[in-house]
Amino acid sequence: MPDVIIPVLDEAAALPPLLATMPPGYRPIVVDNGSTDGSGEIAASLGAIVVTEPLRGFGSACWTGLGAARPADGVVCFIDGDGPLDPADLPRVAGPVLAGDADLVLGARRPTARRAMPVHARAANAFLAWELRRRTGRPLRDLGPMRAARADELRSLGIEDRRFGWPLEMVLRAAAAGWRLGEVPVAYAPRIGRSKVTGTARGTMRAVHDMGRVLR
Repeated sequence: MPDVIIPVLDEAAALPPLLATMPPGYRPIVVDNGSTDGSGEIAASLGAIVVTEPLRGFGSACWTGLGAARPADGVVCFIDGDGPLDPADLPRVAGPVLAGDADLVLGARRPTARRAMPVHARAANAFLAWELRRRTGRPLRDLGPMRAARADELRSLGIEDRRFGWPLEMVLRAAAAGWRLGEVPVAYAPRIGRSKVTGTARGTMRAVHDMGRVLR
């Protein structure tokens, strides 16, 4: 069954409910990206595999988690560690990859409440999704952070970004390599605490800047 990579920076409050709802057989790998609130220790006490990545950056944490995943043709999933995504949706995202029907599947977020995704985040995501459709020719509607693919194939893509451009570069490289891309709807609830990206306009613009670099 899949490994689940969870990049984390100070998510002590969100980790217990997230890990408690992990589907049976899905092995959580928490990547502590410099937390000062004991996130890594909490995750370890709850049975997760914990690895550390001192170099700050979303892509750095994801790459380190990918390195800790099981080798060969095993499927690996990604999910944010701040609580808005429901681990119960992971089998729906991983299913087409496990069945051999897709190479990369994204979870297209469907907000369960208006405050789950602020206006500035919706606007930025709509622009990025439009760019994805324009550049890949695939009918993608969201650059969803919940996703699944085979670990070794992801490693071979040569993703270079180690910041917020990581998820965008993954999709662009996968499309360029001729991967079969899929998308399934997943629930997106208000997060626990304040998001470091969508929670502020500054955080969103930082992510857009990183992704703009990837697009260029």
